Amino acid sequence: MSTTPSLRGSVAADDVARMAADLAATRARTLKLVAHLSTADLERQIDPILSPLAWDLGHIAAYEDLWCVHRHAGLDLLHGDLAAVYDAFETPRAVRGDLDILGHAASVQYLDDVRARTLRAMQTHGVDPVIHEMVLQHELQHTETMRQAMEVAGLLPAGDGLRTELPRTLGGVHHPTGGWLDLDAGSFTMGAGPDVFAYDNERPQHQVHVPAFRIARRPVTNASWLTFTEGGGYVRREWWSDEGWAWKEDQDINGDRAVADVAAAPPGAPVCHISWFEADAFARSVGARLPTEAEWERAARRTAASAGPAALDGVGRVWEWTSTEFDGYPGFAPHPYREYSEVFFRQGYRVLRGGSWAADPRVTTRTFRNWDLPQRSQIFAGVRLAADRPASHPNPESGS
Repeated sequence: MSTTPSLRGSVAADDVARMAADLAATRARTLKLVAHLSTADLERQIDPILSPLAWDLGHIAAYEDLWCVHRHAGLDLLHGDLAAVYDAFETPRAVRGDLDILGHAASVQYLDDVRARTLRAMQTHGVDPVIHEMVLQHELQHTETMRQAMEVAGLLPAGDGLRTELPRTLGGVHHPTGGWLDLDAGSFTMGAGPDVFAYDNERPQHQVHVPAFRIARRPVTNASWLTFTEGGGYVRREWWSDEGWAWKEDQDINGDRAVADVAAAPPGAPVCHISWFEADAFARSVGARLPTEAEWERAARRTAASAGPAALDGVGRVWEWTSTEFDGYPGFAPHPYREYSEVFFRQGYRVLRGGSWAADPRVTTRTFRNWDLPQRSQIFAGVRLAADRPASHPNPESGS
């Protein structure tokens, strides 16, 4: 994440009041999300790749205390003895269920005590537009990962989830693409601008040339995914990369889980909980591919400035896998700490774009970059297809 002179901290009372209100609203949403759960469900580890929900609550408190109180205001940590327990790098997810973490009630008290310290520090030291926004968005991101764990365990509140269908197109059929949006070759400015909050991996802005391509107007739906699975999607070797096939065989992935989940979901809703390996195989099965990260952002920028036939449908319903491996942009500089992004570069993680139903719009800007390993499917991820297009191919909907 980076800042500029135009984003220096402020002691203005209006800024303090505004940030305090935003922090309070976010906290209320966090606590409401888990209010219906038992203490046992909050404190158990649901899955080795997902944290106990009580750990998330304690981590949110520790992170806020570290940045808004300790580093911003120079005060000692409230519970320095818990720093390592709630450090995401000191304690990998697989071991968090074995740690001596705070129970649910103590975690909530920790959140309350830290928030009181944060508010006092804001009154004396003002609002830092990077630190305080980062802490707020950090909590918003954790409520999404908490929803991942809750969905795995069947603990989501009633009505919480991805249920809305996309509109039928192409003669009322749930077509894999919903039609194509064609874009000519061209260059655009990729990344976050200097005057907005953004994470370090979104910077610096840089010019990118993108060859002519086409991108699906909407994410792949459950109905289209069932066609893939019922048509031999998990046995047709030619549709899988070498790495994807090896993963599928080693983990005995046969599509049963995906079929069961998809069959119970609305047919026209975007398919969800799809790994990168599966998304890649689906794309190959219909003679397409996954979009590059640059293609996705270019199309999304056009969507933001357009409407109707020039726009992408369904952005923000599910995270959308791209073919791009997670790495820094040219001229990348870690800020304010390298562990947010840099340690994940060139480690096989794939970039996802767009956001999900469980993500807050404050986080999921069109430049925001999410990432995960290609075998992971716990994330609310789906598929949007892309394909090459000859530069000379005329199309009335083309544009830059």
